[in-house]
Amino acid sequence: MSLLRGAARFTLKLLGWKLMEIPQLPAKAVVIAYPHTSNRDFPMTLLALAALPYSAQWVGKDTLFRGPLGPIMRALGGVAVNRRERTGFVERVADEFRKRESFHLIIATEGTRRLQAGWKSGFYRIALAAAVPVIMAVVDYGKREVGLLSCIELTGNEAADMARIAACYEGRKGYHPENASPIRLL
Repeated sequence: MSLLRGAARFTLKLLGWKLMEIPQLPAKAVVIAYPHTSNRDFPMTLLALAALPYSAQWVGKDTLFRGPLGPIMRALGGVAVNRRERTGFVERVADEFRKRESFHLIIATEGTRRLQAGWKSGFYRIALAAAVPVIMAVVDYGKREVGLLSCIELTGNEAADMARIAACYEGRKGYHPENASPIRLL
């Protein structure tokens, strides 16, 4: 185990958090993060990433990558996305999955920390286009658990797939539970 991974695991334990892992992690997957209700989720996610035995990149709004924070965010694995206009992001990311032997991309499904009517559909469209599974990840403040819950292959039946995803997240609480969006695609 690397020194960084050991230090991250020790820090989580010291803070009273349990790290969750899944066996047989696929080489490629879209990793969805839910609920995303606080700025506290970001450092907890980075700590969990450091503690887990694989690397991942994450998607963030392009404004996070401007100015002096840009190089830092990219060094931490960030990938900027312009949410204000259509830029072909889904197809570009699907192409990245096809080109690479190993690739895990974390997407906050709600796209914001505020309550929304449902989830952005980008993660779903990327996973289907790239033919990769979806891994459910969580920062659960109620249970003080962080990490990976489960991995599923999407069927293309949106209602059935979202019901399976919702079952994985049942009982999980964000820092501000009232801001957790319903588990359905917009």
